Amino acid sequence: MAPRPMPRDRGVNRPARREPGPRPASAAQRSRGAELRLAAALPGAELRPILDAALAELEAAAEALARRKPADADPGPSGAMHAERRLLHAVFQQLPVPVFLLGQDSTIRRVNSAAAKLLGSGPGYATGKQFGALVDMPVRAGLQTQLADAFRTGKPARLTCSLLSADGLVDCELTVCLAGLRGDSDQLIVAVTGTGTGTGPAAGADQGSDGAGAELGEGEHADLRLVKQLTRRLDLAAAATRLLLENITLSESATLQRCARLLVSELAAWVIVDVEHRGSLRRQFVIGPDDPAAEELARTVSGIAPEPGSAPSLVHESASSLLITHAEDTDSLGTGPDGIPLVMLLGATSVLSVPLSDSEHSYGALTLLRRASEGHFGLADVAIAEEIGEQLALAIRADRMFRRRSEVAEALQASLLSQQLMPIPGVEIATAHIASATGPDVGGDFYDAYRTPEGWGITIGEVCGTGLDVIPLTSAAQHAIRVIARSNPDPAAVLRGANEILLAERLDSDFVTAHAVYLRWTDGILRAILGSAGQPAPTLVTADGQARQLRGGGQPLGIFPDAEPSAQDLELSTGDVLFFFTDGVTDARSPQQGYFGDQLTDELAALAGRSPADIVSRMRRRVLEFCDGQVRDEMTMLALRVGEPPDF
Repeated sequence: MAPRPMPRDRGVNRPARREPGPRPASAAQRSRGAELRLAAALPGAELRPILDAALAELEAAAEALARRKPADADPGPSGAMHAERRLLHAVFQQLPVPVFLLGQDSTIRRVNSAAAKLLGSGPGYATGKQFGALVDMPVRAGLQTQLADAFRTGKPARLTCSLLSADGLVDCELTVCLAGLRGDSDQLIVAVTGTGTGTGPAAGADQGSDGAGAELGEGEHADLRLVKQLTRRLDLAAAATRLLLENITLSESATLQRCARLLVSELAAWVIVDVEHRGSLRRQFVIGPDDPAAEELARTVSGIAPEPGSAPSLVHESASSLLITHAEDTDSLGTGPDGIPLVMLLGATSVLSVPLSDSEHSYGALTLLRRASEGHFGLADVAIAEEIGEQLALAIRADRMFRRRSEVAEALQASLLSQQLMPIPGVEIATAHIASATGPDVGGDFYDAYRTPEGWGITIGEVCGTGLDVIPLTSAAQHAIRVIARSNPDPAAVLRGANEILLAERLDSDFVTAHAVYLRWTDGILRAILGSAGQPAPTLVTADGQARQLRGGGQPLGIFPDAEPSAQDLELSTGDVLFFFTDGVTDARSPQQGYFGDQLTDELAALAGRSPADIVSRMRRRVLEFCDGQVRDEMTMLALRVGEPPDF
């Protein structure tokens, strides 16, 4: 199996969406205003802080209109300034307090070692991100406005928010102040002056993510934490494998739903499954937290098709994973009702999307979302999600192959057991077929009606064997009998000819048993010649209610070159019934280990005078009652009733 490419991490290599440098103030204000409107539209949004932020934006707009301040000249750098910067950089890195240095557009320019430790990442990880991407979603828009207000007024401010650390949410108190540096544009210093216990996994839950979600007790070694994470992932992989094996007979949709529920309970807050159907990606299933509000939201998101360019679409098209450690781009999943981004609607702060691919074909995408309190996804999460995605893809492929085989089997079975037989003048015919409850979809039973010289023919038979492998032999036997009978009315000769054809074809299968019947009206009497080749003997039920088993015999077809069928002449009167059947009927067993064949004649005698359709219907019901619905071998029945002689 070819190795997969490394996942793209938008949290690390984020595509550039604008030119370097701060955005114009008016553009930044418009962007913050749009974010405030989206934040206000979120379910359960706290409107008071959003209103305060909106008023601050209004005040800033008014001041901008009242006066325009030309940009300060940028003096050239000097050696003294470089020395000063090196000193400041050293002091900045050694500060024991987490500190972020922001540009005018709230982009993080630098973080010190304490800030990187707080986030649970490397020193350069946060650089280039929007500071708002590291803040809990509900307060993100308001915080952006507060930072812009600090830039505008130059006044220090104290803020409270929850930062997204590797272990989940950390409640923080921020001190914000403006830093005017010579030879550079103004920058904003954000210092974390106080931290709480947080509400995420760091407060006690062990989520088992890569650098996220495993709480270390005091003195517990980091190696033990790694062992716990690996053990948890192995348990999840084993659970997914067991789920797929235990539900191998379920439909594709049911399998995807059960696996999504497993992932929600173990790895993510939300799981979205998108599957390709007729060339387009369609939303198959959405599941989230176990509460009524989340269920309603899941139904809403289920009705939204994946947008082109969204994370699921990109992952499906490229067949490679996409990791968005911090969901700074809220449009990564597309938009929902009222234009609200799905990332915001679901409260997601970390997104992981992997292909449903078996390395040959991509069937869709599996997207996992985490909220702020659950930490962010890491590379170890990518590995386990890709493994489960591949297992699901293999399950989808197997289910679709099985479904296609079933459709082919049903079509072949229908051609061998046609419900519309050729009508025979003065004769009523009805058939019934009961498939095996435990065997393959395709059995070896067949029947047919056809024209013969100066009369008509009927055949019923079966191949010893089941499954698609018997189809060539079954079809060859049925068509050989039909073709030979068109030029030869003798049923015994027809069966001998069919035996020669089957032996000449050397079909790699078992033998065939069959009846071939020649029917001809003569002087108001239906004359029948019955040829038999190892098939169970039919039963004759006369109009006065007598039932007797006819003589069968003969040797099966396709084994011996000199196989000789048996033959029997019959004269049938109005009301007489010939009842043909395959050995599945006589071999049906009751819970007490009795055989239905022992009472077959009595059952038919009780049905004398009824129509063929009524006879096969009642016999079908009686045999199913007898075996308590446990059909071990397929059953085929054909009832022929003689009516009034036709007027030729």
